[in-house]
Amino acid sequence: MRGIAVAPTPARTLPSQALLFEIARAAEDYPTPEVITALRTARRITRHAGVPRELDRKFKRIEPALADRLEVAFRLPDGRVRQAVGDHTAVITTDGGVELSWWHGDRKLRSVPAAVRRDHPEEVKRLRELAKRTAQQQTTLVRALEAGYTADPPPPYRQLEGHAITDRLIWEFEVAPGVWRAELGLSVPDVPVRLWHPARASVDEVRAWRETVEGGELRQPYKQAFREVYLLTPAEETTGTYSNRFAGHVVDYRKLRALFKDRGWKSHYLGFWDGAHNDGEARRVLASGRWRATLSHGLYEEGYALTDQVHFHRLDGGVWRQAPLREVPALVFSEAMRDVDLFVALTSIMTDPRWADQGPDRMRDYWRTGAFAALTSSAEVRRDALSRLIARTSIAGRCTMTDRFLVVRGDLRTYRIHLGSANILMEPNDAYLCVVAGRSPRTGLFLPFEEDGRLALILSKAFLLADDTAITDPSIVRQIKE
Repeated sequence: MRGIAVAPTPARTLPSQALLFEIARAAEDYPTPEVITALRTARRITRHAGVPRELDRKFKRIEPALADRLEVAFRLPDGRVRQAVGDHTAVITTDGGVELSWWHGDRKLRSVPAAVRRDHPEEVKRLRELAKRTAQQQTTLVRALEAGYTADPPPPYRQLEGHAITDRLIWEFEVAPGVWRAELGLSVPDVPVRLWHPARASVDEVRAWRETVEGGELRQPYKQAFREVYLLTPAEETTGTYSNRFAGHVVDYRKLRALFKDRGWKSHYLGFWDGAHNDGEARRVLASGRWRATLSHGLYEEGYALTDQVHFHRLDGGVWRQAPLREVPALVFSEAMRDVDLFVALTSIMTDPRWADQGPDRMRDYWRTGAFAALTSSAEVRRDALSRLIARTSIAGRCTMTDRFLVVRGDLRTYRIHLGSANILMEPNDAYLCVVAGRSPRTGLFLPFEEDGRLALILSKAFLLADDTAITDPSIVRQIKE
């Protein structure tokens, strides 16, 4: 790769730009950690100004594709490193996230020591790059673990024995034929193993694991104990081949496209210009390539899309054939619908409090209808977590939980925070209260999951409103006192 990317002379060209890009294109279909490392090295050392920009675009497709190759992703190292640098020690840890820290003896330092920066600049740079690469590998591994829920045959989980990430996950072991026992960590040797999923567990078992994770402040690498389960509904049994469960939502199209890429869904860009398509489909392949989920959607207004039906197709003789929903494996259905729920939860305009007073009338009508609607599965899980979290806070005596609201009693008014959208109604007349959150609401509490930011947002609003006499924001005060 070095010979392709760097000219043998001081020239700012490269021997074969076409071959370099062809290797990167092939890596989209056959990604490995080794080829990604080599391509990143080529990006760093090349003298051609345009090559890094083009490779960066290709990395956005290559690295997510690596998550679909479970046998490759599972051989990624965990990145645990402890290395002496002069009189100090650099430590890379992967518990709950990748961190590069610096130590002097037993004392953790707040930043890179000045002596290390002065005497070992290249080593500092190398360790920072290693930490960044480890974080990328961890992301890939987490995606592979999630994809393993629908894989058949099961992924080679035993390759992860000794990896720090396994200790924070719940595993099931077949201790007798057809008898599975759940444990934290890969703790039972020499028997078949699979990842625990709440769809295969009883209600009491799910509750017990959630209490274990929350009570022990166990930061899982992805949402497992609190994972949502999506079962086939009577309405979907009636429609037969499609689901309308998440149809009719007005969403921010730019954010939706970004989530498609992040969750491994492929789609074409839609637009209103001549020759462009206004309707399209996003697709994700699951179950080792044997099933495909499709979300139909179309442009609604400039910059906004409207969600539509979800279909499933089975690969049959090399051809994708539409399948009745009742024939879709339970975990394939649940995992696909979970993604679609996440798309709506993160991109729908009903979660933006500013839409109450802006936009076209038909979009405001949608906001009013959806901002306080019945809870989806993801919001039901959030409700379950909040009921435990609130009980441990100083405002517990001011809070009660209803079917879809967290009710907070302030000194000036009582407030109802919707557990899906985080929008607020004020009693006694259900007046809407617009509170636009900051970038990163903080509560000081351990949160068992935070996939879409809504859990922290609801808690931060609850703390704010429970002490409503201390609010100084003039916009909020004016609304409360009207």
